[in-house]
Amino acid sequence: MDKLKVIEKADTEKQVPDFSVGDTVKVMVKIPEQDKVRLHPFEGVVIAKKGSGIRQSFTVRKVSYGEGIERVFPLHTPSIDSIEVIRSGRVKRAKLYYLRGKVGKRSTKIETKEAQG
Repeated sequence: MDKLKVIEKADTEKQVPDFSVGDTVKVMVKIPEQDKVRLHPFEGVVIAKKGSGIRQSFTVRKVSYGEGIERVFPLHTPSIDSIEVIRSGRVKRAKLYYLRGKVGKRSTKIETKEAQG
């Protein structure tokens, strides 16, 4: 087996919940402060996923005080403590970049999977 694949397999042992584009997630990010580490939540809608294996990353968008904030997280990074799926969304696109132009409730209103059943 290739050395790179062995390293990737060892690093992907971390338990990551199954989530997809359109889901609302809460990412707990580790922030170092002098001698201790603080956990800071970043909650928003997953608007994109890309890559595969250890190089996989996802983009989360939230609206804070009227400003849209997007953050790209590598999936297998030590700076992420946990990922929690708050709500599952049902979307028909792989990338939700159109949410950048939406304002207010329209930017967060995504149909849930359970409602469509």
